[in-house]
Amino acid sequence: DRLPKNWKRAVPADYSGSGFDKGHLCPSADRSASADGMSATFVMTNMVPQTPDLNREVWQRLEGYLRTLVTRGSDVYIIAGAYGDKGKLKNKVVVPTNNWKIAVVVPAGSSVSEIKENTRVIAVDMPNVNGIKNTDWQFFRTTVRELEKRTAYNFLSALPQNLQDALE
Repeated sequence: DRLPKNWKRAVPADYSGSGFDKGHLCPSADRSASADGMSATFVMTNMVPQTPDLNREVWQRLEGYLRTLVTRGSDVYIIAGAYGDKGKLKNKVVVPTNNWKIAVVVPAGSSVSEIKENTRVIAVDMPNVNGIKNTDWQFFRTTVRELEKRTAYNFLSALPQNLQDALE
């Protein structure tokens, strides 16, 4: 609501009849500790057009796996996004070619300063297509470095360079 009035705004109706789901980058189930936290995930800036096979199947299974790690005693720091352009919904909302996620898994209660070269990092790059619903999310594993090449972002940049290099 704080964007200038002349800016194009994505609204839920932009997805109507498009064949795409409003795919959450941060799933509401990851914010279930409070109603406010869960509500905050239902903003359009947290959603991207995802095919049903990606959103309801492969992406959802990855999200569930990461939540399982938390229930087993880990904290999971997640960065997620999308890239590419395979058209627009209602001439406004870019449909990405790919959705990616990076998860850094540490023992519960650990601080960022405890991240080491052997810290588990999960990186995936999933195509935003139908026909993948029975594919394991692990099939789409990649490296952080590869995601940096594809997105032009510099991930994990708050870490010392030698540690960043080892994890990527």
